[in-house]
Amino acid sequence: MILTMTSPRTRLIADTAVALLADRGLRGLTHRAVDEAAGLPPGSTSNVARTRAALLTLTLDRLAEVEAAPLQTSPPTAELTPEAARGLLVSFLVDGVGAALTTGRALTLARFELALEAGRDPEVRDRYDALGAGFRAIAASLLAAAGGEDAERRARYLIAWCDGILFNATAGSGQAAPPTPDELREQAELLLRTLLQP
Repeated sequence: MILTMTSPRTRLIADTAVALLADRGLRGLTHRAVDEAAGLPPGSTSNVARTRAALLTLTLDRLAEVEAAPLQTSPPTAELTPEAARGLLVSFLVDGVGAALTTGRALTLARFELALEAGRDPEVRDRYDALGAGFRAIAASLLAAAGGEDAERRARYLIAWCDGILFNATAGSGQAAPPTPDELREQAELLLRTLLQP
């Protein structure tokens, strides 16, 4: 489940933590660093997230909230024709991955930092996996609306493609030449043709 942050101070702390993660990595993210970067009195971040794991999960929640925002405006899948669902999937893939590589690059870097930490910290792992399940459920719903069979399993392939493209173009060997929008569209359409085969 993706939460919505209603408190402006909590949102400021989470947004600052995201920026610090992207800029300094996990070692640069401390309660004190967030207070200083956000211009808050000492102890403000500790009042919102008492432990390091709590700060990391708060940051994860904010990342998921921001990344899910474009999906919230889409029509219910029950109202979509298969063609409309396919078109929406291509748009989400091209626009979402494209934004994550450009204007949202800081979010992508922060998410990779948190993914690495999830491999070491069970509390962060639990939250990371729960949020990931929410995105997979959205992908499965759209794949099913597009006429795909075994949509839940194939949604995992779709998410894996997104993660692979993002890693390769952000931190991997493809960083120097990230895919263009046209290349993303070509790959997304090819992927969907494969996933939607019976």
